[in-house]
This record gives sequence, structure tokens and C-alpha cells, in this order.
Amino acid sequence: MRALQQNLIGFIATTLLLISSAHSACLGEQNTIKTYTFDVVPQLTAAKIYTTWSPLLQRVGQEAGLCFELRVSATIPEFEQKLLKGEPEFVFLNPYHAVLANQKKKYQPLLADSQDLLTGILVVRADSPIKSLDELKGKNITFPAPNAFAASLLIRAELAKKKIDINPVFVKTHSNVYRSVIGKDALAGGGVNNTLDNEAPEVRQQLRVLFETPAYTPHPIVTHPSVPAAVRERFLKAMLKLTQDEEGRKLLDGINLSKPQAVTYAKNYKPLESLQLEKFLVLTGP
Repeated sequence: MRALQQNLIGFIATTLLLISSAHSACLGEQNTIKTYTFDVVPQLTAAKIYTTWSPLLQRVGQEAGLCFELRVSATIPEFEQKLLKGEPEFVFLNPYHAVLANQKKKYQPLLADSQDLLTGILVVRADSPIKSLDELKGKNITFPAPNAFAASLLIRAELAKKKIDINPVFVKTHSNVYRSVIGKDALAGGGVNNTLDNEAPEVRQQLRVLFETPAYTPHPIVTHPSVPAAVRERFLKAMLKLTQDEEGRKLLDGINLSKPQAVTYAKNYKPLESLQLEKFLVLTGP
């Protein structure tokens, strides 16, 4: 028991150190005048985001001669408010956030994963008797946030098309969704294929995918229009270079960008405008 407690204390201390370092220090090249803010949509816990993104930005920054301040908002709505005000310079965000960011502040996509397309999934407990979406009518269904693209907007739109009225409950993160279903706080929950894949085996084994949406280009990294083209190019080259060695590939796997590719708004994200998901948006910011 004492060894377990010591391990837990050590883990917490390491996590706090990572978070503190990410907040207080430049990630990347130290000898630069400019520090770029880098915001990550809080799909997962802050500890998980800092643990996976900090070492990646440290290496990419050193390679590209750039310095980053990694920022993680407490909630997705808080993240959205900052985004729609045009605060962050680099942002990792969901595909529909990319649409909003482009429409509101002219953010431009830079890169996204080319290996795994993004799909929304509705999960139920593995031992659940539910076999069809119709059985969810009038039930509590958990989602990470109102404006999560595949995990919430796409699924709620598909259910509305099928005239299946549900009671949506928003629980902040994908991890919380999966655990709410396992804990029987909700009959089903919305997530995405890659966040479920990232869960521990003991979590995945307790869940079953009931429904999956069509697939789309996944979360991009976008940049504010104030970011110079030369900086975008240096960042892109440094990210692509990570695929050339085992350590770099592990860093990319940790953020679900295993095979990064250059993307554009017109080709990869403008088509989402035709889905008419705006009727399901819940924006609390300006």
C-alpha cells in the first residue's frame, strides 16, 4: 500500500511539474524574442494534454527556432471564447471549430493527420441490451460539450434527422463521457474514434459502439492570420520531420497526429459548412 501511495504521489508531482513548466517556460528555442501562444482544445484532462503536447512542442520549437506557450482552458466553452476573440496564435481544435475560427477571425488550417479520418461514435455499455438508436428516445445521453464536432454536433444532427429526441448532458471531456456510460449515469455517450482508441484497455472493454457517423478530415492545427507565412512553413517542416525517427513518431502518436499532412480550408474544412450544424451550436462568447 505504501509503495502504491508513493507511486501515486510521484505521478502527481511529475504531472504538476509538467503543467508548471508548460505554463512558466518557453517550449522550444529559448533564444527568441517572440513567444507564440499554442492552445489545445480540452477534449481530455489538462494533465494528459500537457504530458503529450509539452515534449512535442519542445522538440518542434527547437527544430523550427520557435518558442511556444502551451495553454489549456478549463472548459471547451472557455476555449471557444478565446478562439472567437482571436486570442491564440497556434490552435489545435476540432474541424467545426476550424470553420468557426475561419469565418470569425480568418484562422488558416496548417496540418492535420492523414492516417485516421475522424468519426463520431455513440457508445453504450458492452453488456447493454440496446441494439438500435430508437431505443435512446427520451434518454439521457452524455456529450463532452455542445460544440464538440464529431462527438456532439454530428451525432445530435444525425439523431435529429431520425427524429430521435434525447436529453443531452454535457460532461466536459471525452474521458468523462466514457466513464459516465460505464458508471450507468447515462444510457449512451458521444465520443470519437481516436479518443476511444486512446483509452485504457479496461475502459474500452466495457464499451460497445452503437453508432458511427461518416468520416471527415480530423482535428487540424490552425494559425492566426498574424502568424507569418515563413513561421507557418518552419513549423510545418518541423512537424513533418518528426515522422523520420522513432521518438518523433511516438510524440505524434501521443497527440493523434501520426501522419501529419498539409491541409487547406477550401479543400478540407469548407465542405463542413454544408452540414448546417450551426443550428446545434451553443456559443457563450461574443
